[in-house]
Amino acid sequence: MLFNSYQFIFFFLPITFLIYFYLTHKNLIKESQFFLLLSSLFFYSWWNVIYLPIILFSMFFNYKLGIFLRVKNTIPSKQLLVFGILTNLSLLGYFKYRNFFVENINIVFNENIELINLALPLAISFFTFQQVAYLVDSYKGKIKENNFLNYAIFVTFFPQLIAGPIVHHKEMMHQFSDTKNQQINYENISKGLFIFSIGLFKKIAIADTFATWATAGFDVASTLNLLEAWATSLSYTFQLYFDFSGYTDMAIGLALLFNIKLPINFNSPYKARNIQEFWQRWHMTLSRFLKEYIYIPLGGNRAGVSTTYLNLMITFLLAGIWHGAGWTFVFWGFLHGIALVIHRVWKNFQFKLWFGVAWFFTFNFINLSWIFFRAKEWDDAIKVLSSMFKLDNIVLLPFLENKMTFLLNDSVTFGRMFESINGDRWTLIFLVFAFIIILYFKNSMEKLEQFSLNYKTLFFSLFLFLFSILSLNKVSEFLYFNF
Repeated sequence: MLFNSYQFIFFFLPITFLIYFYLTHKNLIKESQFFLLLSSLFFYSWWNVIYLPIILFSMFFNYKLGIFLRVKNTIPSKQLLVFGILTNLSLLGYFKYRNFFVENINIVFNENIELINLALPLAISFFTFQQVAYLVDSYKGKIKENNFLNYAIFVTFFPQLIAGPIVHHKEMMHQFSDTKNQQINYENISKGLFIFSIGLFKKIAIADTFATWATAGFDVASTLNLLEAWATSLSYTFQLYFDFSGYTDMAIGLALLFNIKLPINFNSPYKARNIQEFWQRWHMTLSRFLKEYIYIPLGGNRAGVSTTYLNLMITFLLAGIWHGAGWTFVFWGFLHGIALVIHRVWKNFQFKLWFGVAWFFTFNFINLSWIFFRAKEWDDAIKVLSSMFKLDNIVLLPFLENKMTFLLNDSVTFGRMFESINGDRWTLIFLVFAFIIILYFKNSMEKLEQFSLNYKTLFFSLFLFLFSILSLNKVSEFLYFNF
């Protein structure tokens, strides 16, 4: 079930909301929490009920293991922690990476091991990370609460279950038992609907529009000219941002309806002026996890410069493989690791760039690296990347011909500018529009902080919501469902 579907918006959400608060109104608190848990499991099962046992096993296993880690009176707790982490990673590895490893074994050793036809269970990457963090913090004695119902809702809470934000137990579990959160809060409802409408608009009106050009450029077109290649890469760069940040906005808004506050996950990342700042703004809950549970345990920056650089590389290689089972993802992680190492060296020498130049280099590095993140095969990535720097086939819009005849030669022609990606002048308009939004507009979280219920916000929310609903002519999944 998708957030951007009629079933969710007009049936699942209102029914869940009304029954939940009816139960809390009758002071049936445990029953309301149990209902929310069942609703979340139903939401998860809607995709494919066959994978429900996986999340149930993961939830029960990690909850009980967390208790054993906190008691520390049987098996040595460090060994128990290692066992728990390996069990979680093995479950993730089997479903997400088995075929990837088998394919590479077949290539290297000239074998013919049969691949298995397994669909990736939804959210397995996200709930695995959340529960690994739970086990580590149980081992460190940071967790005191043993309420299974709160833990189960923490793992399965439907607004953030499928694609995050990657929530932390200490910021979530207490919210489900807070008595203030068990009463209808009209301010939270208005804020939730406001931010949900923004996220829905981002997904349907912006991200899905860019998706048509990105898909055509990466997956359909056999060749691209220079401007088509740049339009393809930028279309995916903007599609990914508006798709994933749109999902996160919707998740935050949905959680607010139930008086639950999810962490911020995006803070205008394309305004970043260096790669470190980008990761402080992009998918912030993933950055937090990578720092607290991979980079710092590896030693962080405590063991000298060379070890710091190595730890950065390991962290982002793992970040790459977490996103997807493919060498293009590994290479994407490698690129970001290298960029962070270069940034550290740059800082150590105290070099500085004018902020406009710094932004230009940072944004273009991010845009180029997303090519490997998006490409299904190496050839697709090379096709787009190489075409972005070819000057032998430039096609400009026809109305420019009279004004720019001096450019007319074998390399420059006038015609349909983005023909190979099924684009037109609207492609250019949307790209300019996207740059204006990301650079000069307040982001959705800033708007939420300044939210005031008045006619202006009411009509703004209604316009975004109604426009999005009327544009729901086709339902598309969110990009991070694939990861």
